[in-house]
Amino acid sequence: MAVLPLLISLLLFPISGQTQQPNATSSFSISDPAWLPTDNRTLLSPNSLFSAGFLPHPANSSLFLFTIWVEASAGKPSIWFLGPVPSSSLLSISPAGVLYLAGPSGNNLFPSSASGPPNSSLLLNNDGSLTFNKWTSFSSPTNTLLPSQTSQKSISLVAGEYHFNGSSLLFHSISYWSTPGNTPILSLSSRGGLIVDPNNPQNSLVTNDYGEQKTLRRLTLSADGNLRVYSLQRQFGEWKMVWQAVLELCLIPNTCGPNSVCVPDQNYDAVKCVCPAGFRNSTTGVGCERKKNYLPSSKFFSLDFVQFTATQGTADMSPMNFYQCQSACLYNSNCVGFSFNFAGTQTCLNHYGNLVNGFWSSSTQTSLQLRVATTETDTSNFDGMTSRIQTACPVRISLPVPPKETRTTARNAAVIAALFALELLVGVLCFWAFLLRYSKYRDMARIFGLEYLPVGSPKRFSYAELQAATADFSNILGGGGYGTVYRGRLPDGRTIAVKRLGKSSGGDAEFWAEVTIIARMHHINLVRIWGFCAEKEKRLLVYEYIPNGSLDKFLFQPPAPDGTEHTGIGGGTRPFLDWSVRYRIALGVARAIAYLHEECLEWVLHCDIKPENILLDENFCPKVSDFGLSKLAKKKERVSMSRIRGTRGYMAPEWVMNDEPITAKADVYSFGVVLLELVAGMRCWDFRRDSVESVDWYFPRWAYDKVFVERKVEDILDWRILGSFDDGVQGETIERMVKTAMWCLQDRAVARPSMGKVAKMLEGAVEITEPAKPTIFYLTEEQLTD
Repeated sequence: MAVLPLLISLLLFPISGQTQQPNATSSFSISDPAWLPTDNRTLLSPNSLFSAGFLPHPANSSLFLFTIWVEASAGKPSIWFLGPVPSSSLLSISPAGVLYLAGPSGNNLFPSSASGPPNSSLLLNNDGSLTFNKWTSFSSPTNTLLPSQTSQKSISLVAGEYHFNGSSLLFHSISYWSTPGNTPILSLSSRGGLIVDPNNPQNSLVTNDYGEQKTLRRLTLSADGNLRVYSLQRQFGEWKMVWQAVLELCLIPNTCGPNSVCVPDQNYDAVKCVCPAGFRNSTTGVGCERKKNYLPSSKFFSLDFVQFTATQGTADMSPMNFYQCQSACLYNSNCVGFSFNFAGTQTCLNHYGNLVNGFWSSSTQTSLQLRVATTETDTSNFDGMTSRIQTACPVRISLPVPPKETRTTARNAAVIAALFALELLVGVLCFWAFLLRYSKYRDMARIFGLEYLPVGSPKRFSYAELQAATADFSNILGGGGYGTVYRGRLPDGRTIAVKRLGKSSGGDAEFWAEVTIIARMHHINLVRIWGFCAEKEKRLLVYEYIPNGSLDKFLFQPPAPDGTEHTGIGGGTRPFLDWSVRYRIALGVARAIAYLHEECLEWVLHCDIKPENILLDENFCPKVSDFGLSKLAKKKERVSMSRIRGTRGYMAPEWVMNDEPITAKADVYSFGVVLLELVAGMRCWDFRRDSVESVDWYFPRWAYDKVFVERKVEDILDWRILGSFDDGVQGETIERMVKTAMWCLQDRAVARPSMGKVAKMLEGAVEITEPAKPTIFYLTEEQLTD
């Protein structure tokens, strides 16, 4: 059937604008008069949840669509449609029992299976399906999948130029998202899971309201090309988005037009399209166009962190250094710019024609050198962090005009003596006042440094504001050696987490580290700081609130009240994380630490990587927190610490061995411990506590024997969800996680990979060779208290 591309705007089709109350019926049969699109008639499901009927086409009022929509919700979104058809078309049932709706070319838009005995009726059921004899609308979904739609093969959804084939999101032939392991999604469960294995419903992708009963959900391919799951909040009649496939919306192709750059907002939940320097909005209304022709004389603008899709109009000139890549573009009159990767790979791409699918991301290592006319007066609007930041403002000082010289020397001497005596008196009085109010001046000096942070820094809150927001610090979320965390709510409705630093000798150092470091960190897997408070001895930090709490609460769940272990999602207050979610958590944490080590202007050590410092948001996306133990140094510089930092069980051997300095490899070791705990579902030091005096107590050594000697990876997996383990689907991923952990747990720091390579090992981008067996290492009580 012919479907116009603009038909996809029915994803959120508003029908509340109808002025007349439609004539609702329960069925349509051969005895009913033919149904015109202009008739004020609808089909209503017995539970009054769904409606079906003709609605005007959103882009052409002379055309109509036969549509099924959710009646009991705001916006009444479309879940299935057929058409478009002109206003003269008729929906009818022929004497032979054929359901007929003529399209623009006169053909029947209903499939041949929509036929039956003459007494058959067209019905709208409680599950949202439209049926006629044995035919059902569930057999041919358009842009939406309902929980009652089941299939033994992968589903297919279409939204304009975007297509979901069950395992991948496609823009034409370009794939920009895939399910883990490319396993096709077969159906949407009534509890909110995306089922990928009909024989094991527990093996599914998880949404943030997974498990809630009696909630209507829908899986919809939206007009922007993103796949989302919505839940109906019946008490409000509104839809809530509870899961989406692509978190960075700018990675979706065709989000912005040609020569335009997609830029996300601060929360990564909306985007805007920006024209680069030398360009302006196109007169056609799509994308951007050049202001001036770059021939015959041209120069280059540097667009940091900007990348465009490599298409047929792109030439790969790798390997080339920067100046060779620039010359290759400069001597080709058709070259409009070149992309260069600054990660040391000497990747050089020359672009021709229009630049398509451009996006800005702080995680990319690519810079686009845009070719513009030499006479172009614009300046680059994508400088990133390469431009100099002005932190001081010039001060104009006006000096008084000196008095005219007089002939009287005595008068001059008297004036000088009086001024000297006055200055001496003022100096004595000021010094005396300073001694009396030393503590106040000290506090003012500390606050002064925070008051003049660079533009874009976190907001400064007063202590009274945070005290009111947290109900006098009554709702405790957690705590540790460096302070207690409270939950609060700002007057604008945002939920926050307030960290109140404890009084210690190093309190100011930790406070300055967190404010100056975290404020400059912008990564999807790092907790963001929104503000701070500094009043006298009070030091507080305001973070974004992460609703699901820390990873340890999901990974190390306590036994049930009857003494047994919970065995599934329904057995405890929190769901057990399945293998795909654990892999996403491990990969997200690895990317965040690699960002701290390798992608910042300054080298940042975390020094306390553990499950308690890994938070999970509503989509189980990991957020690394707690930079109170961070250490700044110049890149490639070795660090010496005056005291042991971190948590027992997650600390690298070099903390207590004087022959090796502390480097970024200490964080790699801690990540290896967390990675092994993600696979096993238990604390490393809780493994065989009764054998602490023997080699069997050391969990990494035992895991190494199971993986590389006995070849029994399943023996080290978390037994609570071992039943959902599929050796064919997840075996390779789990084995890759264990091998990566073994490389991270090498006793010598030089043998461990960098965090950037660890992330690539988890992604499967590099081959993982067999590591050496980790040696036994743990800290004694004496070492921890030194």
